[in-house]
Amino acid sequence: MDTSAHVPGTGAAPSRVLVIGATGYIGGRLVPVLLGAGYRVRCLVREPRRLRDQPWADRIETVKADVTSPGTLPPAFEGVDVVYYLVHALGTGTGFEETDRRAALAVARTAKEAGVRRIVYLGGLAPRQVPERELSPHLRSRAEVGRILLNSGVPTAHLRAAVVIGSGSASFEMLRHLTERLPVMVTPRWVRTRVQPIAVRDVLRCLLAAAALPDELNRGFDIGGPEVLSYRQMMERYAAVARLPRRLVLPVPVLSPALSGLWVGLVTPVPGSVARPLVESLRHEVVCREHDFARYAPDPPEGLLGFDEAVRLALKRVRDADVATRWSSASLPGAPSDPLPSDPEWSGGSLYEDRREVAVEAPAEELWRVVEGIGGDNGWYSFPLAWSVRGVLDRLAGGVGLRRGRRDPHSLRIGDSLDFWRVEEIERGRLLRLRAEMRLPGRAWLELTVTPDGPSRAVYRQRALFRPHGLAGHAYWWSVAPFHAVVFGGMARNIAGRAAEGTSAPGS
Repeated sequence: MDTSAHVPGTGAAPSRVLVIGATGYIGGRLVPVLLGAGYRVRCLVREPRRLRDQPWADRIETVKADVTSPGTLPPAFEGVDVVYYLVHALGTGTGFEETDRRAALAVARTAKEAGVRRIVYLGGLAPRQVPERELSPHLRSRAEVGRILLNSGVPTAHLRAAVVIGSGSASFEMLRHLTERLPVMVTPRWVRTRVQPIAVRDVLRCLLAAAALPDELNRGFDIGGPEVLSYRQMMERYAAVARLPRRLVLPVPVLSPALSGLWVGLVTPVPGSVARPLVESLRHEVVCREHDFARYAPDPPEGLLGFDEAVRLALKRVRDADVATRWSSASLPGAPSDPLPSDPEWSGGSLYEDRREVAVEAPAEELWRVVEGIGGDNGWYSFPLAWSVRGVLDRLAGGVGLRRGRRDPHSLRIGDSLDFWRVEEIERGRLLRLRAEMRLPGRAWLELTVTPDGPSRAVYRQRALFRPHGLAGHAYWWSVAPFHAVVFGGMARNIAGRAAEGTSAPGS
């Protein structure tokens, strides 16, 4: 694949590309790919602060503009060679088709006037031999936007994809949540619909290559992975990769796409305004009719990424318990399938949280001494009986229980075992993050932080987080949630009280 960032045939300086949609799922992953290929990147955003904490923020140019306000666009397009159009109004309400139309017309007109060399648009894969008027509003709008850009007078590459496999993709998150939350699924007929999913890695590879297509090329391309699967097969194979029990799928003929969209919106965290158009798009099969893009950007030597491996990559961060990348926008994972802070709140699977905060009448150093002394002989500063019972239950289930204690009564370091926790991160004086190693239907963390608030005051913050695995994980969280006020609330109060007393003796 040619990743040259020079304007073809000119030997000029690296091309300047404009990314419209850098705060979205694909755009947020494409920007570092373009930077790595040597392009100069400008991002058009309505709210520049949303890019502030990206690790590449200081390597791009940001222009504040709105595609639905044509008058704001010209400065963003000035001196641009390639425009990536990666926005749509799905989820904004019933008028999203009109919004998409106005935005596409404004971008097409501005690109033509600015002398842009190429537009690259990522749209939806449409079904074979189905008139456009019979398509779902979602696919119909995507097709219309593609047609507007192809008729703009600016050579356009309209890449058409179906389900994109990667954490954060709306289609994939719908698949993820349906499969994880429902071991028995009464499903409508659309689960038999055949689709051709594609890994986000291959989508980004195609988008990058599209910038260097021959100048005269103005057409659409179907892009998909190596397999054609029914939605039911995707759910079953997702469950296998995620190591969930085999799912029982019972198709019924009575649930229409509209009713199914409402059901999906209730069962999963994906908003109904997003779920309904996606479900409606499954009325017809979406399978690639051609693979012409490979003539300009050959498939990688190892081939396109298959469905199972794409799912495995999308779940890798969760399975590896690398949750720190979700909590901090200053440290991001590097794989395109990994979740980003700019992804929707419902992406990446469920993450339950119990958060506590207490103002402490003690210096931050004293509060930290109490925090670092937690566990072992010092105990957990709340409801000792509950912790003891939990330890016994863990041992009965084959876990480690509370018998490991701690390496040193006063100091901790990364990797230390601490009863049935392990120190995952420690920033001396500020942060202690523990990863649970007890037997659980999911993964759990406990994060304790200390923030100075003057010479003799500090703020103690405590977060217990749980990422459930399957339905059992969700049931577990809600079964123990009533005890959180006693256990976690008591812990926060007693740690603060112990610090104020100037001692790190165990609390009760």
